[in-house]
Amino acid sequence: MNLPLSWVARDPAWLDRFVADGLAPELGLDTFAVQELTPDWHRDTARRLAEAGLPCAVHLPFFDLHPGSLNNSVLTASRDTLRRAAELAALYAPRHMVGHAAFDHSQHGGDFDAWLERACGTWAAVLEVCDALVHIENTHERDPEPVAALVDALTGRFGVRAGICFDAGHWHSFARGAQRRDLRRWLDAFAPRLAHLHLHDNDGSDDQHLGLGTGSIPLDDLFGGLIARGLHPTATLEPHDEASFAVSRAWLAARKHYVDVLTPPNAPAAAPGDASTAAPGA
Repeated sequence: MNLPLSWVARDPAWLDRFVADGLAPELGLDTFAVQELTPDWHRDTARRLAEAGLPCAVHLPFFDLHPGSLNNSVLTASRDTLRRAAELAALYAPRHMVGHAAFDHSQHGGDFDAWLERACGTWAAVLEVCDALVHIENTHERDPEPVAALVDALTGRFGVRAGICFDAGHWHSFARGAQRRDLRRWLDAFAPRLAHLHLHDNDGSDDQHLGLGTGSIPLDDLFGGLIARGLHPTATLEPHDEASFAVSRAWLAARKHYVDVLTPPNAPAAAPGDASTAAPGA
């Protein structure tokens, strides 16, 4: 389950709740957590999670960052921020990290090869700092091909341990999946490297992060598509409030066959509430 570290800093009770409920967090290293929280604060938080026996993942920062920017100054600033975040992420020994591709067709589409080369350089440098599997997530991309091409290049030319994080909510709203109804196309493009999901719901008008089943994302088609392709991605629930989390947890609990999809073969079965349960290196 997602847990922004800025929330923990402002209200430590958030971490207490995760520990008490045995929830494995995907820790959000947002701008505040990277710029304002000290390494000692992060070490203490990592120790608390380790003592509770909770594995974690880390979501790297993304606001105002452009890992493949064609502007040298913007690119340098983005790389510096992501490397700093990776240094902090390493303190948590994450099972994986998540980062945004941040491809913008209106800005980068005219020189895709240059964007791809720069983005690859950024992520290769980040993983020199924290040697963990990285999942590249779709956000505002109109089409799946730039994300797929980035991950293919990272794994092929750079030998980086990378996969794709498919955020169905971003597809449904930002990529106009609600109107295009092209889920199959996205799954086909991502399938060879689809390793992780971000799960929430919306009505197609915006990235609302509703509880599963309360929006219009075709979740049955999503899970059916995973089953048809023999995929077993791990997943993180991304509610933005406790009520939405309860709804999502109940939705999954009523669909054990979907929970089974999110459990990699030969890995221990996940409890319905433990939605961020990646096997080591998965």
